[in-house]
Amino acid sequence: MKTYKAVPRKAMLTSALLAALAGPAWAQDPPDRQRAAADDVDPTTLDTVQVTGIRGSLTSSMNLKRDSQGVVDGIVAEDIGKFPDTNLAESLQRISGVSIDRTSSGEGSKVTVRGIGPDFNLVLLNGRQMPSSNLGNGGGGLSGSRSFDFANIASESISAVEVYKTTRADNPTGGIGATINIKTMRPLESEPVISLGLKAVNDSSNDNLPRTLQGANVTGELSGIFSQTYADGRFGVALSASHQERDSGFNQATVAEGWATFYGNESTDWRALPQPGQGYSDRIQNRPGPTDVYARPQNTAYNVNGVQRQRTNGQATLQWKPADNITTTLDYTHVENKVQQQRSELSVWFNYGPGDSTWTNGPVSAPIIYSEDMVNSDVSMGGMKLATKNAMDSLGFNVDWAVNDALDLSFDVHNSNAESKPDSPYGSAGVLGVAAFVRGKTTVDYSGDLPIINIALPPGGVQASDALVTGSVFQNSYNKSKVQQYQGRGTFRFADYSALDFGVGHTRVENRSASAIMQRDSWGGLGSPADYDDSIWYADDMARYFNAFSGHRDPRLTGQFLVFDFDRLRERAGQIAANGEPPCPTCYLAPTEYTEDIRTTETSRSAYLQYRTTFDGSMPLHVAAGVRYEQTEVESTALVRVPTSINWGSANEFNLGYAAEGTFIGGKGKYDYVLPNVDLKLDMSDTLALRGSYSRSIGRPGWTQIDSGRRFDNIVRTQGGTGSRGNPGLEPLLSDNFDLSLEWYYGESSYASLGFFRKNIKNFISNTIVRDDSAGLHTPVGGTYWNEALAAGCGVTDMPCIRDYIFTHHNGDPGVTATGTNSAGQLTGTIVGQPGDPVAGFDITLPANQRSDHLDGWELSVQQVFGQTGFGLAANYTKVRSGLTFNNLSLGDQYPMIGLSDSANLVLFYEKYNWQVRAAYNWRDTFLNGIGGQGPNPNYTDAYGQLDLNISYALSDQLTLSLEAINLTDETMRTYSRHTNMLRYATQTGPRYMFGVRYKF
Repeated sequence: MKTYKAVPRKAMLTSALLAALAGPAWAQDPPDRQRAAADDVDPTTLDTVQVTGIRGSLTSSMNLKRDSQGVVDGIVAEDIGKFPDTNLAESLQRISGVSIDRTSSGEGSKVTVRGIGPDFNLVLLNGRQMPSSNLGNGGGGLSGSRSFDFANIASESISAVEVYKTTRADNPTGGIGATINIKTMRPLESEPVISLGLKAVNDSSNDNLPRTLQGANVTGELSGIFSQTYADGRFGVALSASHQERDSGFNQATVAEGWATFYGNESTDWRALPQPGQGYSDRIQNRPGPTDVYARPQNTAYNVNGVQRQRTNGQATLQWKPADNITTTLDYTHVENKVQQQRSELSVWFNYGPGDSTWTNGPVSAPIIYSEDMVNSDVSMGGMKLATKNAMDSLGFNVDWAVNDALDLSFDVHNSNAESKPDSPYGSAGVLGVAAFVRGKTTVDYSGDLPIINIALPPGGVQASDALVTGSVFQNSYNKSKVQQYQGRGTFRFADYSALDFGVGHTRVENRSASAIMQRDSWGGLGSPADYDDSIWYADDMARYFNAFSGHRDPRLTGQFLVFDFDRLRERAGQIAANGEPPCPTCYLAPTEYTEDIRTTETSRSAYLQYRTTFDGSMPLHVAAGVRYEQTEVESTALVRVPTSINWGSANEFNLGYAAEGTFIGGKGKYDYVLPNVDLKLDMSDTLALRGSYSRSIGRPGWTQIDSGRRFDNIVRTQGGTGSRGNPGLEPLLSDNFDLSLEWYYGESSYASLGFFRKNIKNFISNTIVRDDSAGLHTPVGGTYWNEALAAGCGVTDMPCIRDYIFTHHNGDPGVTATGTNSAGQLTGTIVGQPGDPVAGFDITLPANQRSDHLDGWELSVQQVFGQTGFGLAANYTKVRSGLTFNNLSLGDQYPMIGLSDSANLVLFYEKYNWQVRAAYNWRDTFLNGIGGQGPNPNYTDAYGQLDLNISYALSDQLTLSLEAINLTDETMRTYSRHTNMLRYATQTGPRYMFGVRYKF
């Protein structure tokens, strides 16, 4: 017989306590559990429970996990205005299965959950889908990412963060790894408070920079919270605001342009090592074997970076209860994050030429020592100036209506925008190349954590009198995302206390990503060194700025470089005439007209039903079974250049001609899915629970993958051309998710859990090639003039003969223009394909849903409070495995899972006698963070661990002092390709210290 099992008094207390602190599971849901608990529990009992502090936060997080449907983890604020970490991402990494990506300056930014990367985790704010905007790498290019940047949000106004690892019918779709709900304070659900916080921040990395790149040694953070109720608790106002300034730096050793990769027997690619007995093969020690994979570097560099950031957050919430059973909420959130960065570098470029080298053993062979012979080559000392602004504004309105004892209804609407754009007259990022052409033989030792660059230089080394501007790149990038969402939901409780959840939703997401580049290719030098005042530069030594790496004092290291005044040098470059061209001031400003512009709209409609009940017995079984229907329509338009002709300009080179103006091309797609879920929880005893879940979820493709634009590569061959386009008809990734966990709650604040999860994922996206002649471009190859030349005796591959014949017999005819004779005696000019000539075909690369695979893993969590001693710990370990890994021995295209890694956390704390001390260590194993750098090469981030420390002391009930240390042991980060010697990035930041004062009025 099915009966309703009353919630134990202790669980009622837990649920009511959690609701009071953090609100219901979705801030908009009718609080039926809270009301039920309130009916049965003496309120005076609740008033005696203290929930603040580290122990209170961990206890509330444990109870969230215990009482939730499905597998849910979370973090609850230690007190109003006091989240465990100042950065939300760094707080989330304490949860089992959650790992974070860090910015170059070491701050937590994006999250990976159970091996699923940031693009496939959905972030909500109070149950609402949030827009995300990002600029491309270095502030330039198009961004196709859907990932949410947690660095934009301050933690002071956050009451809780919930991580839903299993999918429920009443959750919005889009998260395969997890759905992450950020919850903010609600005045009618919180105690009245007025709180003010002040912090002084010292980032030690700021001191480890050239003087002109440094910011302030101490910067400030200010935050305040006001929450009050009026009219006997029927009207509430909550205001929160924070402003943070942080001046920091990071220094990197890089092979930014990547590694040219070959098999040992490669003999046709000019970049490859010579085969035994050929060329300079006698200078190669331990040469890679015929079947080994090896790689040669394109460049190696050191750079130093000064970063300034200003982050402002504000939120206003108004709540009104016109009746006991109706609550209305109006809230507004504003986020602004400005970043300025300036970089100076010392780099050497290689030409894949002769030199000495020593290699590791295979099957992946990497250089130990690598050198190339140079004579008066360039010592590159470029610089960059970047300034971007990220902003988000969200306005929402919600009504909760308890219609009667059986029916609750709610309605929610919000309109949110996120925008990323340049914050400088130079665009989002500007790069000035600078060089002194004095470089001789160049050698790099790649065997250590820090590559050791040694350059043969003239006496005195690099001098200001040798330096001049070379090439330059100024970028203008833009990304805006807008979300309009309507949600209606309800719960109907039956007489047997079972319940039916139901709801409908409509979500419209508009995304625009655009970019333009101004590039001047004067890489041989702009003017002469005499054109530049020597006072623009000053000398410095890179070895000073890498003291966290062993090897920075290596006597072989050539660290001398020139730092320059970016603004002054940019202005001077615009005044110099060179190579027969007049001065070009506009060449050193970002263009204002976009050349790439992708605009995409996704419209989703959804409906769901979910039935919840409990089967009583010696071991009560809680069941929730639901289904969600989701339909999505995609519409994309993209600005593309319009090719109008194929022009044969030299013997072996055909190029496309383009219309003066681009045009927008549109495309559409549509998909719909039925997404079921079943969640089971068996209470084996009062302290032991067995949990099992099945669900189906979707993860939407990246914005550039569903781009409708078709783009052609400029160079065409005799057999046709190549190009690429997106595919608005892509299906989302589809995942069948299985979870099984055992949870033991053996103390008031202590528990242990072991969970297994598996995800069977379909519709993985990889590239395919289709032949397309719809552009209707006529090629001279096989045309009338071409065939005449063949009939006159020219060979089919003898291009100079064919061209000479056409110029001799058809100069002045349609499409034929002869201009002269080159040094080889061949006629020069242009031959353009004409109507009647063959239509060229193009091999177009486009994304398609082609693959399936799986991942599975284990999560182990332990939380232990040692009685009334004040001591406690929280620890977890996650192990993930999958077939979606990268094969280092394959040189072809691969499509592995990005971000897949094991992780672990350990938090030790003491809380007693007004003291709070928390030490948190987080570790993440080596993982693949992307593909790129001279073709389909992997980029692995090396295993990384970080220790953070937080100490606070309450001088009174109102006043608390705190001291925080981030990255206390000064850890460094390292990224490499197929072998640890194949460095991509080695990054040094530094510890960050914060002294804070918080006062509650």
